[in-house]
Formats: sequence, structure tokens, C-alpha cells
Amino acid sequence: MKIIHIITSLNVGGAEQALKRLLLTTPDAQRNTLVISLKNLGKIGEGLQSRGFEVVALNMRSFLAFPVGIFRLYRIIRQFQPDIVQTWLYHADLIGGVVAKIAGVKCIIWGIRTTELDSGSKLTAWIRKLLALLSYVIPAKIVCVAEASRNKHIALGYDTPKMVMIGNGFESEQLQSSPQQRSELRSSVCLKDEDIVIGTLGRLSQEKGQDVFVRSAGMIAQEYSNVRFLMVGRGLEPVDEALMQWINAIGFADRFVLMGERRDVAVVLSAMDIFCLPSRSEGFPNVLGEAMAMGLPCVSTDVGDAGVLLGDTGILVQKDDYEALAVGLKQMLDMSEDERTALGERARLRVQNEFTLEQMRKKFEAVYTELLASKGL
Repeated sequence: MKIIHIITSLNVGGAEQALKRLLLTTPDAQRNTLVISLKNLGKIGEGLQSRGFEVVALNMRSFLAFPVGIFRLYRIIRQFQPDIVQTWLYHADLIGGVVAKIAGVKCIIWGIRTTELDSGSKLTAWIRKLLALLSYVIPAKIVCVAEASRNKHIALGYDTPKMVMIGNGFESEQLQSSPQQRSELRSSVCLKDEDIVIGTLGRLSQEKGQDVFVRSAGMIAQEYSNVRFLMVGRGLEPVDEALMQWINAIGFADRFVLMGERRDVAVVLSAMDIFCLPSRSEGFPNVLGEAMAMGLPCVSTDVGDAGVLLGDTGILVQKDDYEALAVGLKQMLDMSEDERTALGERARLRVQNEFTLEQMRKKFEAVYTELLASKGL
């Protein structure tokens, strides 16, 4: 079975990480898989190449590069002759789906990762509406990362019978760190043993809600003198003026540690005592699952399928409400250390039992098998 995966870009992000995990957990995938990024190679693309995958970046970043990229994409599909073309994210669904259809591919699978349809640009909203119409003629299946995503896109007009939900999977064995690594990282940023560290992880953006997190932290800092706030992700550095304005405005800048983008996710998470997801928009949040797999007690906004993932192992609060988030974090802080540890252990077992990478891979393989059989291939 030969598969081409087409994705908008291969920078670090939820869809990109999900694609990477799917490929790395599929036996011998390097021999029959081609990955195409419409934009750049990115860190995920480089990582896949280092593991033996063929990855092509079309660099479609400008109006002039667009027609050249379309022609290259068509030629690559015709030469590779895939059994399946699977696309990830709206732009790849549109461009990859249309070109694959013209190239004669019978089995096209779209990927939907978004739940908050009010976010994004006007162009994205227009593309989404166009995709709703094209969903009846281009894809054979549409994979949604979350039930919330599926329901909202059905309401938008997507072809309902084609839609299937496959959540993210997590490889708990890869999400481990030692007490020494935790201690060394905390010491390197002047965090003491007695400090309770509330952390968040994700690129700096409005949809990730770092401004909400900072305002909630201001309320927490007034009442809990031993709490520190660890923020990790691309753009979360002291050089960002907007971020520093938020932090300075609450009057507790000395309580924050900004680490920027890191690759040692497990070690960074191990340095936290409580994990917080303050997002305004998510599909099936990878980072929440990773924090749970690390045994962290979690407080999350009610976005996408965060509630489905979290279950009764953490605290869920209203999105875009810093006061509600602060209340949830205070509930966690008011627990004893043993109570938080027990809650984190329940979260770890939930991921281990219900959201494994192996389960995700088998669900995708079932979709592939059913699709090929329905097309007589």
C-alpha cells in the first residue's frame, strides 16, 4: 500500500506531530510512504528525513511559487502512483485533494483538526466553506481529530457519512524523565524544591491563550507565595514585547520562567507540578495528553475534545475566562501533594489504557483497508 501524505507545513504543531507519530509507529513505512509539505521542510520534516522517510517541500510561500508548486505536486503524484493520498489541514485538503483528484487518485482522505470555526483568517473561512461543497466529490473519507470537530463541520455542510473520528495517540514509553533531569532543569532556571510550578506548553499565539494564563497567574500569585509559572514554547521568550507587557502588567514578573521552544518535552513537563492548558481553540490537544502521560495533574479550558481526553482525572474550566482558570488552578493548589500525585496517576493510566499510539495507528489502518476494499483495490 503506497501512501502520500500532504500537509500545509512541517513546523512543530499538533497535526505535524500526529503525522510524525503515525509514520514512526507504522512498521516499514519508509518503503511505501512519501510526505509532501506545501510550504517548508521544518523541524518535523528534517526529523522524518533523518529516520529514512522521503520528504518533499514545495515551498509554496508566494503567488509566483504557487503555479510551480501545483505542477510539481501533480507530477509527483503521477510518478509515485499512490493507492491513497491523505491530506492534513484545510489548505492541504483543498490543494492536495483537488490535485490528487485530477491526477486520478481514487482514495483521498481529508484531515480536519479545527474545532473553533470563528478563529482564523477570512481566507481560511472561505476555504472551509469551499471544502464543505467539495467534500461531496473529492474525499472518500474525512478523518476528524475530535468529535467536536466532526460535529461543527457537519453543521457547516460537510458530507456526514464520510466523516470518522480518530483522536491522537500517545507513546507513554517515550514520555519519561528521571528525577535528576527534573532537578537539573529546575535548578538551571532557579526553581527551588519547595516551589510549586504551574506550567504551560505551546507556541505563542492568541488561540493558545497565554494572555489568559498570565492574567490567571496574577490572581494566583497574590495568594500563593511559593507558586512559580513556567511557560515553554516557540515565541515564549523575554524578547517578545507583547508577552512581557502582559507579565509586567500583573506585577509578578519575578515569578515567571520563559524558556522558549524546547525539544526535550518530557524533561520540561517533569519540571512542572501542575500542567495548565489555557487554550481558546484546540482539536484533540496533544500537549494535554502528553502532560497526562507524564502523570501531571491538569487544569484545562473546555476546548475541542479536551474534556474527552481529560475525563474525570483533572479540572475543566470555561475557555477565555482568566478568573475561571484561576479558580480551577486554586482548586488544584489547595489539594495536598498526595492528592495531586494520585490525580496525576489516574491521568497517566487513562492515557495508557485509552489513548495509545498503537490504537491510533490501528484505527487509521482500518480506514485504509475499508477504503481500498470499497474501491476494489
